Amino acid sequence: MNPDVAADLKDLSGTMESIEAVVDLPALRAEIADLSDQAGQPDLWNDTEAAQKVTSRLAHAQGDLRRVEELRRRLEDLPVLYELAEEEGDTAAIADADAERAKLREEIASLEVRTLLSGEYDPREALVTIRAEAGGVDAADFAEMLMRMYLRWAERHGYNVDVYDTSYAEEAGIKSATFQVHAPFAYGTLSVEQGTHRLVRISPFDNQGRRQTSFAGVEVAPVVESTDHVEIDEKDLRVDVYRSSGPGGQGVNTTDSAVRLTHIPTGIVVSCQNERSQLQNKATAMVVLQAKLLERQRREEQARMDALKDTGSSWGNQMRSYVLHPYQMVKDLRTEHEVGNPSAVLDGDIDGFIESAIRWRRTQATAD
Repeated sequence: MNPDVAADLKDLSGTMESIEAVVDLPALRAEIADLSDQAGQPDLWNDTEAAQKVTSRLAHAQGDLRRVEELRRRLEDLPVLYELAEEEGDTAAIADADAERAKLREEIASLEVRTLLSGEYDPREALVTIRAEAGGVDAADFAEMLMRMYLRWAERHGYNVDVYDTSYAEEAGIKSATFQVHAPFAYGTLSVEQGTHRLVRISPFDNQGRRQTSFAGVEVAPVVESTDHVEIDEKDLRVDVYRSSGPGGQGVNTTDSAVRLTHIPTGIVVSCQNERSQLQNKATAMVVLQAKLLERQRREEQARMDALKDTGSSWGNQMRSYVLHPYQMVKDLRTEHEVGNPSAVLDGDIDGFIESAIRWRRTQATAD
């Protein structure tokens, strides 16, 4: 076998070994066995919420195990493919083996990123809020484009999403939206998307076809669990009820079932209008508020740590530019990762940006 190929395969095998150690395959198999046992209990669905957590975690754990085992199997098959191809002098088969090796390298690198998610809240599901910022109607339209981008990203990965609230702008787009991504490590993965996103394009809303720069903000919070003890005093809350609305301000139901909660001490405002009853909307809004308070607490702790280290963390501000005119490019301002196909990015192809940002965040943390 070519010495360079042999060295590359040895390097890939070493990376896989470190991934397998971090994933802890014996513990993962034991967890799958335990979850399978729970899923097989006849009274499982007496508690629907708990049952959904068990079945969802089981499906993801089985998927993680399959992915690691499949990559290892393919990696072990590669030397055999090369030996057979070289014995027969089959250049086409060697080219196929090279292509498989390149694909494996990419997939192993992607899996390796997961092992970098070691923060306290990284394994949690994620609550994402998108807001239109400076730029008027273009910013509202951009906020809706970003929402679609994340929903398409989740769809590509088979993650379920619940949209809790969408506040539509008058002319086009949205003022804000909040949704939950149901997947293990969704928070750790999407937390690097937090910050201000910038769009440069010829405005479709400008009669003179001028170039417009607009901004939208993305917030990501970990979903609260019972162990977090995020207590909210009712006297600290202002509760407003209103009628749900759709695009163009049209009413989508005939009762005042939508709920807006204002947390008076912090000024945090959350809304929910996707449930059928006012009671359900208030319960969901409380979950969103708790998550935002937990993320605020996490950020305050991080700020105190940064102050002790005398280092500033500025990556949470403007972090990505989407340029549609005069050229086509999407660029992450922290990592320098860029692509020349904004259409693909806005259609949910953002894994390259997420992975490079997770690696960048780890290097920043170790540098501090």
